[in-house]
Amino acid sequence: MLKRVFMAPDPGRVRLRFAARAVLGIAAAVALCGLAGHSLPGAVTGGLAALLALFTVTDATVREQAVTTALLPAVGLPVLAAAAVLHDQPVARDLTFLAVVGLGVYARRWGPRGHSLGVFAFMTYFVAQFLHTTPGQLPEICAAVLLSVLTAAVTRFGLWCYERRLPPAVAPAPPEGRGLARITTRQAVQATAGAGFALLVGQLVSGERWYWAVGATWWAFVNTTSRGETLVRGFRRVLGTVLGVALALGVALPAHGAALPTAVIVAVSVFGIFYTAALSYTWMMLWVTVLAAMLYGLLGVLTPGLLALRLAETGVGALGAALAVVFVLPVTTHSVTDHWIRRALRCVHACTAEAAARLAGSEGADPEPRIAELEQLLARVRLSVAPLVHP
Repeated sequence: MLKRVFMAPDPGRVRLRFAARAVLGIAAAVALCGLAGHSLPGAVTGGLAALLALFTVTDATVREQAVTTALLPAVGLPVLAAAAVLHDQPVARDLTFLAVVGLGVYARRWGPRGHSLGVFAFMTYFVAQFLHTTPGQLPEICAAVLLSVLTAAVTRFGLWCYERRLPPAVAPAPPEGRGLARITTRQAVQATAGAGFALLVGQLVSGERWYWAVGATWWAFVNTTSRGETLVRGFRRVLGTVLGVALALGVALPAHGAALPTAVIVAVSVFGIFYTAALSYTWMMLWVTVLAAMLYGLLGVLTPGLLALRLAETGVGALGAALAVVFVLPVTTHSVTDHWIRRALRCVHACTAEAAARLAGSEGADPEPRIAELEQLLARVRLSVAPLVHP
């Protein structure tokens, strides 16, 4: 696994630039929040908003990415306000959280933009639980979100817009249908059911940190389609958390929230999240766990017991996702794999036809767009069949 992560090819150093730009954008957002006089919760919320703006927006063109980034606060701020207002009303708070989970997953039917907005909405509600945001903090927190998303946008589209040099490619969409035959609808039901299980059991484990279980369930459904993919992702999340807790015991606890070592480790963690995301979900979760531990250190509540609790809540969330995909409207690995293989074969046929026409002298024939699409489809095929070869 180490060799796969550190020796993997990085054509055009895209992953390196992706990670370096993230560190720059998030550091700038947090620094500006500090200069604006925001408190630690405001700076943490702003840093997370910048991270999500740089990480989750994956539209096909720079223009579409800019539009999606501009829409993030329009979705996130109302959700943040709802979380703060319902802070002292547990039943309404929990039901609203489950609604955000279901709607966030359902929004994926509208492609990359819906996916990005759904993730941003969920994480905004999540961070409100993490920081125990109250209505009195809303003006400052909302200002931090707006400032940080703007900073991330300036970094991404102004200071460091390397996407302009990438070949255009159409991201493949999942198999579609109507009603409960539509995968995004089935996943929305699954995620809500799994999150409901995680919320109830997570609160039995801890009345303070239960939201970690809901977060683990949510992220098990991100970028997955079939039952097998979700099960594998849940396993890798638990494994990455175990490794991350072990590392956090060695680096986060000794730091004791001290400013300089915390800043360095947070920067390394952010770089690690962005650099390894495309290679290994386990490694990405390792760095997410270390980052979370450092934030708890800044808040002055980090202990070995808290790290153990995070691991337990992650296990509860992964179990909730596993039960949901097995028993609630399951989407089989076979059906999804068959769909992607058929699409890839049709794309191969189209590529061949365009190439043949080009060789025959047709000036209008261009196989390059089809080749770019085929690359993404083959990546999706590999992801789909991964559960069948997982150890």
